[in-house]
Amino acid sequence: MNNVCRRNGTRIAALLVSIFVAGGMAACTPTVRIEAPKEPIEINLNIKIEQEIRIRLDKEVEDLIGANPDIF
Repeated sequence: MNNVCRRNGTRIAALLVSIFVAGGMAACTPTVRIEAPKEPIEINLNIKIEQEIRIRLDKEVEDLIGANPDIF
C-alpha cells in the first residue's frame, strides 16, 4: 500500500507541476489591442502632376487630314 501512495503522490505532483507550467505559459502570451487614434489622421499630398502629350504624324496622315477635314 505504501507503493500505491507513492505512485499517487507522484502523479499528483506531476499534475500540479504541469498545471503551474501551463498557467505560467498562458500568463506570458502577448496581448494585441486595436484602438482608434485620439487625433484624426492627416495626410498631406503635395503632388504636382505634369502631363505632356506629343502627337507626331506622318506627312501622309497630315495630308489626308488636311484633304478630309470632316474625317474626325
